[in-house]
Amino acid sequence: MTGGNADILSVGANEDTDLETFTLQRVERANALNAELVNRLTLCLDKLAEAQQATRKQKLVQFRSAHRAFCAGFDLVEAQEQTEGDILLRFVRIETLLQKLRRGPVASIAVIEGAAYGAGADLAIACVWRVGTPAAKFRFPGFGFGVALGTRHLVEIVGTGKARQILFENRVFEAQEALECGLLTHLVEPEDLEATVEELSLLPVTFPTGAAERMVALTGQDSGDADLADMVRSLAEPGLKDRIAHYLEASGR
Repeated sequence: MTGGNADILSVGANEDTDLETFTLQRVERANALNAELVNRLTLCLDKLAEAQQATRKQKLVQFRSAHRAFCAGFDLVEAQEQTEGDILLRFVRIETLLQKLRRGPVASIAVIEGAAYGAGADLAIACVWRVGTPAAKFRFPGFGFGVALGTRHLVEIVGTGKARQILFENRVFEAQEALECGLLTHLVEPEDLEATVEELSLLPVTFPTGAAERMVALTGQDSGDADLADMVRSLAEPGLKDRIAHYLEASGR
């Protein structure tokens, strides 16, 4: 394995396969997505896509966590010290990252061994495969402070009725229920996790250049522009910082 960016993000490549590992290591904030972590993830994903283009060989990336949680979502505490314009830009960059994952060309696995909340849940379900242990759990609280992030993709994953249930109830979905509704593609015991990831990484995904993007385009809706516009409109409503502060107070944070 090779590594880098080891403070908040570790990047490692398996020399025997085309699997690269992005390990979230912002452990003091349960991997909450601040601007630096999102920028690094985006840059690393772009570099991996460029390598795939150069080698003409399908690449695969797995997202893992050095914390017991997968990712706590958007760093709302950090946002209290920022302007509403800065917060909006941070969400735009998160949406950009999610779209890169959802559209390919790099195939992706999320390894979820704990909580995936908010933008962290969106990051997980943007991946092709979502492999969880019984400790995996999901929650999508963004509408609690008025932010529409990843909503159409959630509908694609679980269907309209289930998506509305998830968003309106704003509750934690444990691993078994997450598997049943499609948030997880695999639910395995911890001792079977590595074997499952290895099996997925060895799938015959030797697609020619451009095939992965076409496959994604033909099997999903290209709603990227609409998703971005809806998210920006939701953030542009006056009083964003007040909504975040009220949400943090109501949730005891």
